[in-house]
Amino acid sequence: MAQAPRPFERVLVANRGEIAVRVIRTLHRLGIRAIAVYSDADADAPHVRIADEAVRIGPAPAALSYLDPERIVAAAVATGAEAVHPGYGFLSEHAGFARACRAAGIVFVGPGDEALEVMGDKISAKRHVAASGVPIVPGVADSELDDAALLAAGEAVGFPLLVKPSAGGGGKGMQVARDAADLAAAIPAARRVAIAAFGDDTLLLERLIERPRHIEVQVLADAAGAVIHLGERECSLQRRHQKVIEEAPSALLDETTRSRIGASACDAARSVGYLGAGTVEFLVSDAAPDEFFFIEMNTRLQVEHPVTELVTGVDLVEQQLRIAAGEPLALAQHEVRLTGHAIEARLYAESPHRGFLPSTGEVLVWREPEGDGIRVDAAVRAGQEVTAHYDPMLAKVIAHGADRAQAIERLDHALADTVVLGVDTNIGFLRRLLAEPAVREGHLDTGLIDRMPEASLSDPSHALLEPAASWIARHDELARAAAADGPSAWRSATGWRPGVVRTQTVLLAPRDHPREPQPVDAVPTDEQGDSQAIVAEDADGAVWVHRAGETAAFLRVDRRARAELRRAGVERGTLAADPELRAPMPGTVTAVFVDDGDTVEAGDAVVAIEAMKMEHRVIATLDGTVRLAAAMGDLVARDQAVARIEPHPETPHHE
Repeated sequence: MAQAPRPFERVLVANRGEIAVRVIRTLHRLGIRAIAVYSDADADAPHVRIADEAVRIGPAPAALSYLDPERIVAAAVATGAEAVHPGYGFLSEHAGFARACRAAGIVFVGPGDEALEVMGDKISAKRHVAASGVPIVPGVADSELDDAALLAAGEAVGFPLLVKPSAGGGGKGMQVARDAADLAAAIPAARRVAIAAFGDDTLLLERLIERPRHIEVQVLADAAGAVIHLGERECSLQRRHQKVIEEAPSALLDETTRSRIGASACDAARSVGYLGAGTVEFLVSDAAPDEFFFIEMNTRLQVEHPVTELVTGVDLVEQQLRIAAGEPLALAQHEVRLTGHAIEARLYAESPHRGFLPSTGEVLVWREPEGDGIRVDAAVRAGQEVTAHYDPMLAKVIAHGADRAQAIERLDHALADTVVLGVDTNIGFLRRLLAEPAVREGHLDTGLIDRMPEASLSDPSHALLEPAASWIARHDELARAAAADGPSAWRSATGWRPGVVRTQTVLLAPRDHPREPQPVDAVPTDEQGDSQAIVAEDADGAVWVHRAGETAAFLRVDRRARAELRRAGVERGTLAADPELRAPMPGTVTAVFVDDGDTVEAGDAVVAIEAMKMEHRVIATLDGTVRLAAAMGDLVARDQAVARIEPHPETPHHE
């Protein structure tokens, strides 16, 4: 069967990272010339490397590059692009950007103005779809109500209630109220967050669905008014309202409910004259899976779209392009088939044991997993710098299987085979999540991850310590050989003694662990054999090791440093807290809450550091006098000292 003609000749991808790479791959498969845009931080990024053309659009901050509609449109005009694909995030749901593209004679690969504007506001979206018969969560959505009126209206709906900013996303500002007193406190608190984060303090109240499951339906709609759905995705595994693992189809829904929720999603899309690919999100109670309630509609491609592609065989990016070019839908609802099961994990550069703070640095080693049913959407390469300017997602690892159990097993094995050295990742956390009995059995809800024990840095296994020690010993040996005047066992052999070669012992400490280092015997070079370990050293001297599905980084501690650590511990006596306050992540100091020399108490905020759209407050670890080492606007590195607390001297005790 001959392939349909390509819908465009030249398309600009107004995004970066893995979604830009993923869109470009479909463009190339269709024979379309792909034009990338990049900021200064992304000049040598993977999406730039694989594109046919690339245009610089500004400095690293997103507000001055990827979030600037004028720069993107100018790049599209300058390169002769016929269409712009916005990916997701950034300007993908920006009605003004869509209008600017159309005004310049460029096709915006996305819906029209009505869908962008109506669905861009949670209150207007709920009112709109409710009028079309789509079920919504009981609640209050009236922007004219003041605090007192909102309180009264909420009491009339009944408790428990969820208070949420209308203009927000990602769970920011959400509050749970289980009685009138809770609601009276939650309303002003949510307004404060909403005005600070979104510039709009409009709130809405919703009945809180206990044990909620997050189910979303993928829809496609063409210019002739045809609308179909491609089944649902389960997105209930979330941390702080951010999706972590998604799958298709949901283990919760039966065929009857699947048909009903799909029809409601299509009704929501029709109500705004939708065009292209979109996602309609619903809440479903685990206790009553035949009831579902509209939450919102995302008028773009979703991060988790690959699981739908794997179970339906439909390339959603291709469908977006063909619909944007005016072509009718290529298939009817009765032709949609769901085959097998697919599950996706989002791989982030973050440190679970440090509260999931973003991790930055150079990627020393990147190795994608392979195998039956495995797909990787990534934009990572060795030598790439992961910066604090953008979202920390590196890749998505997706597995498809004949059933849910096989898909989960394949995903777990794929994650174990994924190698990232140089930055911390959440791979270990993802595998721990997949091993949870509730996850294996399909008993999911949006609070499952929050109920799990906090991630901690476990003791490194010997399987990782030994390769790190051997790596260091081998490089010591090479350094001695290079420094020697000539070949001499006295200079080059590790631990050489007459008649015997002594094993070298290396003192290693986990890179992020304060505990005292431990001695590890290095395996002699001639005994290492065919090691399965992958080892690399970063610019700070940390040795990174991946072996048998585990990854860790170690620092070598020489004997002098070890003695100093011990001496410092003796001098501090029983003082458990570290007086040095260090930056938990690289970023910018955005606030300093104290003056140098102020008296502080344990728990007081000292400075705030912002990176990757996150703010983290560095707090005092003990009572004492603060000595600042950073100022407002300073750029700080991870673990850089930003302040020191001088503990109060103990009051002399007189007999």
